[in-house]
Amino acid sequence: MTARIGVITFPGTLDDIDASRAVTRSGAEAVSLWHDDADLKGVDAVVVPGGFSYGDYLRCGAIASMAPVMGEVVAAARGGMPVLGICNGFQILCEAGLLPGALGRNRDMHFVCRDEWLRVENTGTAWSSRFEEGAEILIPLKSGEGRYMATAETIEQLEGEGRVVFRFAGDAPNGSTNGIAGICSENGRVVGLMPHPEHAIDPLTGPSDDGLGLFLSALDAAVTA
Repeated sequence: MTARIGVITFPGTLDDIDASRAVTRSGAEAVSLWHDDADLKGVDAVVVPGGFSYGDYLRCGAIASMAPVMGEVVAAARGGMPVLGICNGFQILCEAGLLPGALGRNRDMHFVCRDEWLRVENTGTAWSSRFEEGAEILIPLKSGEGRYMATAETIEQLEGEGRVVFRFAGDAPNGSTNGIAGICSENGRVVGLMPHPEHAIDPLTGPSDDGLGLFLSALDAAVTA
């Protein structure tokens, strides 16, 4: 019996199919979750994919963070369920209070769409255990509001506790503080990142298959839980 990983679709989500494909490629069963669902259908982990939930009206991720399914996600995450937020999903997890900080407009106010090298800084999370610390992975980035920011105290805490999971290997293309591309919760079960690992699971269709490591890590975490 394999792990069941839920993938949420909000109105405006556009990377849910790709995220489901990545889950399936890892060997887990992808379970479709709708924004209005009142339960998580017995899944072992959840992916909050990228896109433009609710058209990014009000503020990116702000409306989605209050959707009925997110109440279940927040409760499950606080109980230890692995949760991954990708791009708009990362914004939603910050808005929901599962991760600290916020994502602002990119430096220079430009939408960035290109492949980026990331350095793996923390392999102790539910979504990064398949990597080697210090490894560099090639993942597509496509966002207009991906500049990670937080108070100086929060940044110091994240760095001090090793909660920066991924960092841009070169200059941060969006101006993120300390080149931060992804962070995790205190227990390492919730991870958010702006680049898109679901678009890097096969060299035939992406720049690499480096992104598959996140989904294989979650499968390990779910099976051994």
